[in-house]
Amino acid sequence: MAELMKLQVICPDRMFYEGEVSMVELNTTEGEIGIYPKHIPMTCIIAPGVLTITEAEGLKNAALHSGFIQILPEKVTILAEAAEWPHEIDVDRAEAARGRAEERIRTRDSKTDIARAETALQRAVARINIIK
Repeated sequence: MAELMKLQVICPDRMFYEGEVSMVELNTTEGEIGIYPKHIPMTCIIAPGVLTITEAEGLKNAALHSGFIQILPEKVTILAEAAEWPHEIDVDRAEAARGRAEERIRTRDSKTDIARAETALQRAVARINIIK
């Protein structure tokens, strides 16, 4: 039997996920990370992307937005700004958000906050990627 660890994904408005998992994968500001039970303790800043949860029953994917992750050998806690399951995502809205973000980045107006536009693009792409 594979070793397990506890995973909690907490959003301001709900407990998004709580369960026993064998692996967690997500994006951090330092790059992609995969976490197995008995991982060394650490904390990271979450970057928008896909959260992949490996359970005994299989994989679950969700769109994960910015936040923080605390990793302990037997427990991983994610404090996320927002997290969404594929069925919660409006594809048309995500596509429109991607288009708006790409346009803001392409035009690079002096009033445009490029970092904000890039983050919006990452969020839209994460939403689209878990649907397709």
